[in-house]
Amino acid sequence: MSEATSTTPAAPSPQADASAPWWRGALLYQIYPRSFADSNGDGIGDLAGITQGLPYVASLGVDGIWISPFFPSPQRDFGYDVQDYCAVDPQFGSLADFDALLAQAHALGLKVVIDQVWSHTALEHPWFEESRQSRDNPKADWYVWADAKPDGSPPTNWQSWMGGGTWTWEPRRQQYYLHNFLTQMPDLNLHHAEVQDAILAVGRFWLERGVDGFRLDTANYYCHDPLLRDNPPQPPERRGDVPAAMQQHLFNICQPQTLPFLERIRALMDEFDADAGRSQAGPHPLGGTTDVLVRRGAPFTVAEIGSANNLARMVEYTAGSQRLHTAYSFLLLGPQPKPTALAEMLNTWQHGEGAQAWPSWALSNHDTPRVASRWAEGDPLRIGQYLALLMMLRGTLFLYQGEELGLGQAEISLCDMRDPFGIAHYPRIPSRDGCRTPMPWQADAPHAGFSQTSGATWLPLWAPHRALAVDQQEADPASLLHLTRRLIAQRRAHPALRWGDVEVLQADEQVLALRRRHGADSVLAVFNLSPSPARCSQSLSGQAALSWPSRAQNEGDNLLPPWAVWIGPDSNA
Repeated sequence: MSEATSTTPAAPSPQADASAPWWRGALLYQIYPRSFADSNGDGIGDLAGITQGLPYVASLGVDGIWISPFFPSPQRDFGYDVQDYCAVDPQFGSLADFDALLAQAHALGLKVVIDQVWSHTALEHPWFEESRQSRDNPKADWYVWADAKPDGSPPTNWQSWMGGGTWTWEPRRQQYYLHNFLTQMPDLNLHHAEVQDAILAVGRFWLERGVDGFRLDTANYYCHDPLLRDNPPQPPERRGDVPAAMQQHLFNICQPQTLPFLERIRALMDEFDADAGRSQAGPHPLGGTTDVLVRRGAPFTVAEIGSANNLARMVEYTAGSQRLHTAYSFLLLGPQPKPTALAEMLNTWQHGEGAQAWPSWALSNHDTPRVASRWAEGDPLRIGQYLALLMMLRGTLFLYQGEELGLGQAEISLCDMRDPFGIAHYPRIPSRDGCRTPMPWQADAPHAGFSQTSGATWLPLWAPHRALAVDQQEADPASLLHLTRRLIAQRRAHPALRWGDVEVLQADEQVLALRRRHGADSVLAVFNLSPSPARCSQSLSGQAALSWPSRAQNEGDNLLPPWAVWIGPDSNA
C-alpha cells in the first residue's frame, strides 16, 4: 500500500452546526446483501451476516448504511425485481432478522437506508397477476398497458437496457405491457392515484419499522409519456453500441408527471420528521408487525438518476423543500473526468443551477465497474487519491462495500456470470458481477471468510481479493483501510468538509485545488490527478493534515508528485 503521512486535524466539532439535518454531508456505506457476509453457510450473504459485520462498518466512522434489496423476489435481477414489498426473502432471513439488524445499527449510531424499487415489480407480484387477467379487474390499470399498432407491432420503439424492446404481449388482455428493464419486470402505472397510494403505504410500512430513509431506484423511470410517442434516434456522434443507447430517451422516462409524485413522497417523509422519535406497535395493514420505533432525526430520500441530462434532472427532483432531499447520478461512475470537468460539476452545485439543492456523490456501486479498476488501474496510490477526493466533495457521500479496501473489478467468466445485463451484452459491456463478488474478510479462510459453505458461493471469490482482506489491512497501518478511516475522521472533524461551501481555486489538465469553508473552519485540498509532477498555485507551506506520497521539498512547497494529495489548513484564506 502507498505511504501516507497524517496528523490529527485541529478543528471544531461537527456538532457546531446542530441545525443541519443528519444526512447533509453524511457518508453512507452501501451493502450488497448477497455479497457482504453469509451467516448460515448457504453461499449467499444475508441480513444476519450484515448484523455481524456492523461493528466493522461502524469502525470506519460512517454515518449509516444503505442496504440493496432484500425483499422476496424471483432474483432474476437479484432483488430489483420485487415480488412482495413488505417482507424479507427467506434466503436473506426474516422480518425479525431485519428488526435485529436495525436495532444493532441504531445501537452503534448508524442510520439505516434501504432500497425502494417503485418503478416496476416482478412478474410474480400479486398486483401484476391480477392486472394481467383482464381489462376490467380492480387492478387493470395498475401497470402500463397499450394496444398493438394496426400491424401488430409494439406501441412504441422504446428500447430496454436489458436488451430488446420495452413491450411484451399479454394474450389474456390482448395488449402489450411496458418493461423498461427485463421482460419479467413490468412497469407500474404511477400516473394512477391508487398505485401511488399503494406505493406510499409501502414506504409507511418501513418508516414505521424505524428505517431512516430510502434510496429510490431509477426514480426518473416512474412515469412514461401518456401519448406513447416514439423516441428519436441519437445523433451519430452520441450513438451507442447497444440498441438502448441508439435513441434519445425522451418519452419512456423523465416525464413531468413524476414531480407531483415526488412531492407526495416528501410529504410522507416529513410526517416522520421528529427528533424525539415515535412509537408504533402491533399489526400493520400491509402485513407483518411493527415494533417500537426510535428514530433520531428525520428520514430522507436519495434518488438514483440515470439519463442524458442527469445533472438538470437531479436539480429538478431535489429543488426546494417539497421534493426529494438529494439525488445522485452516474456523473462519477463512468470514465475519470478531467480536473476541469470536476470543477464544472462542483461549481454547478455551488454557484449554478444546483445552488439551491444538495448533491450526492459515489465513485462505485453495485451497477458499475469498481473505481479501483476504472480510474486507478489497481494502483494503491491512485486508489487512495480517489478516496481522498470523494471525502473532500460537498454533498452526501456513498462508499460501496470493499471500496475502503481498494477492491478492483473481479474477472468473471461467462460460465460463472449471473447478471442478466452482463449476459445480454456479453462480451461488449462488462458484467455487473465483477463488482458484486464476495467481500474478503480473512485472507486464509475458505471463501476469504465470506461463507463457511463447503460448496460454491453464489459468485466466486476473486483470488486477487484475498491479499486485500480486512484482516490483512487491519494489521497494516499503511493500508487503504486505515487511510479510509483517517479520511473519514478528518471529514467528521471539520464542519467545512461536512457542510461547507466549495470554491475551486485551480483546475487545469493536472491539478484540482479546492477550498472548503464553513464559518471560521477552512480546509485546502489539492490533487495532482496526473502521472507527472504538477505545480499548485496555492501555497502548501503549512503542515498537512494528510498527504501522500512525501512531497518533493527540493523543488518548492507547491510542487506535487504524480497522483499526490495535500490536505491541510488553508493559509491562503
